[in-house]
Amino acid sequence: MQYSWKNIPRYIRYVFVQTLYLFLLMVMFRVVFYLFFFKTTITDHAAIWKAWNLGLRFDLRLALYLTIPILLLALITRNKFFTSKAIRRTNVIYFFVVYLLLTLFYILDLGHYDYLGLRLDPSVLRFLAKGERADNARMVWQSYPVVRGVLGIIVFMFLLFRLQKATWKKFAAQPPAYLRNWPYTGYVIGLVLLFGAGCYGNFAYFPLRWSQAMFSRDNGITSLGLNPILYFASNFSVKGDTYDLEATKKYYPYIAEYLKVDSLNPNTLSYVRTIVADASKPRLNVVLVMLESTGAAVTSMYGNPMQATPHMKRLADSGILFKNFYVPAISTAKTVFGVHTGLPDITSVKTASRHPKMLDQRIVMDQFKGYDKLYLLGGNTNWANIRAVFTNNVEGIRIYEEGMYKSGKADVWGIADYDLITEASAIFKADNDKKQPFVAFLQLADNHPPYTTTSGGGDFKKLTEKDIDMNTFKKSGFVSIDQLNALRYEDYNVGHLMDMARKDGYLDNTIFVFFGDHNCVLNPYSFMPLPEYELASGGVHVTAFMYSPQHLAPQVVTTPGSLLDVYPTVAKMVGIPYKNYTLGIDLFDSTRVNNKYVFLTTMRNQMAHYAVMGNRYMYEINMVNDSTALYDLKGDPLKNIKAQQPDTAKSLDNLTRGFYQSTRYLMFNNKK
Repeated sequence: MQYSWKNIPRYIRYVFVQTLYLFLLMVMFRVVFYLFFFKTTITDHAAIWKAWNLGLRFDLRLALYLTIPILLLALITRNKFFTSKAIRRTNVIYFFVVYLLLTLFYILDLGHYDYLGLRLDPSVLRFLAKGERADNARMVWQSYPVVRGVLGIIVFMFLLFRLQKATWKKFAAQPPAYLRNWPYTGYVIGLVLLFGAGCYGNFAYFPLRWSQAMFSRDNGITSLGLNPILYFASNFSVKGDTYDLEATKKYYPYIAEYLKVDSLNPNTLSYVRTIVADASKPRLNVVLVMLESTGAAVTSMYGNPMQATPHMKRLADSGILFKNFYVPAISTAKTVFGVHTGLPDITSVKTASRHPKMLDQRIVMDQFKGYDKLYLLGGNTNWANIRAVFTNNVEGIRIYEEGMYKSGKADVWGIADYDLITEASAIFKADNDKKQPFVAFLQLADNHPPYTTTSGGGDFKKLTEKDIDMNTFKKSGFVSIDQLNALRYEDYNVGHLMDMARKDGYLDNTIFVFFGDHNCVLNPYSFMPLPEYELASGGVHVTAFMYSPQHLAPQVVTTPGSLLDVYPTVAKMVGIPYKNYTLGIDLFDSTRVNNKYVFLTTMRNQMAHYAVMGNRYMYEINMVNDSTALYDLKGDPLKNIKAQQPDTAKSLDNLTRGFYQSTRYLMFNNKK
């Protein structure tokens, strides 16, 4: 072993040793955190070990990141790495700065955690605000052993400097190894693969992400699983998303009155509505099925010329069809966040599921007491950090994802929808056989490039251009035959789900809620009642219907509905008591037939807008220049009539801004 190690060029071995040093420094601080700061009520040793496992992988990733500059320098200069004074000086300065910054940051993080019970994040910069710096400095001086701490840091840095100097001398004194091109190329490729694997940090399709540390709702466990520097960086990258407290208070009365909150108070900013239990309602199972890229315009229920979704149409005709159902934004991750939290994801940087400070939410799904709670996805829940939306907010949720199924992976999105439904149905059957009610979120994915429309079995057959009327096809908005087949395959799988539910015995005591996460990219189309392609509302107008043959009579609902309304509606349908802390309302609230508005965001003229849409009017605000417009959906939907109806415009302006400002506020302030 020693002979093999010595045969590796010394500049490569030096990089490995420096990586080990950095990693051990982080492990040392992790041990300090665990021994002196870690607090938890969790007694499960497996959870603590899992947090350690994740934390060490994050530490290794950071150590590798910090070593990359020296690795590149070593590979470029090779044996000159130890003979050049400039390189030696650069190396000394670089590692001294890195170790100093790491040490200071870890100490600040430990102090911050000791003070607030939270890992360090960019909000700490508030302590540097003008007018507060002196008071905060005094607080630090009086609360912590500053002098002893500074002396300790000086001694620690001196020891690290001596270690660095000794390490350099040891490697510089060793004989150089001269490699020819091919052996050198092999070393370079090997190092790239090793560093890449370490930075990737995961045995899955998606790389290691901080949301994996949020597998528990316990703050101590989560904190143990994080690397504080990487966590700080992930927060810092989304610091542009914030809220305006004064604006929230200004528009709060309008949104609070609209929501009919229990206690309207601009000072406390309460949005709570309390729904009491209804013992007369049976405790039915609830299955929410998210239909990937399934807008209203592409399905048979809304008049698409291709009539590509006969299974969906059959269920909608026999159940409840929502003709005017909208999601707040075009994004699968935004939809998953929105439906579960009752808040539109209006983040301007990434998505809310990727924003650590937006993931602590009081949600309705968590209040399904006595229910088994399930999230089923064919792929990996590291996608968009979506795992944390569930594990951080839903007590006891069971997550099923890639690697947990018998079926093999079909494509980038995991196992095929057909297989996902087959295996999900077996899970539903097991609960149903035990008479255990369940609420489940089943996320389909195959109606999405690369359009895996035949994987997973079944007798689905693709269509070709020879099988369809191309003139009709051109009027339908579809951009390709593959896109059409993907939707047909999704429709086929909706039928498969119903067949499995009937076969496995839970069809008659389950409410199925189907909804699209957003529309797909379409060519211009004109068959919808509104010119939604021109209004830019087509992207967020999605298909939505409920089906429960023993409990729901056929009905068509034309009152606008929102993704935010799904959980408040189904919770009331099964009679559970709950508190609604956010912006969704009951889809069947008869008092809102003529006064219901949904909040949505659109892109018009390459500029972002936010808007509310009702039966008669749509009011929108330009996020770039704050210009506004009012459209009469029963008149000329493309004509701005704000000047002709100033009172209506003013009222809807207040409501629209109320939705927007309250959403920004609640994203950060709806904590459990």
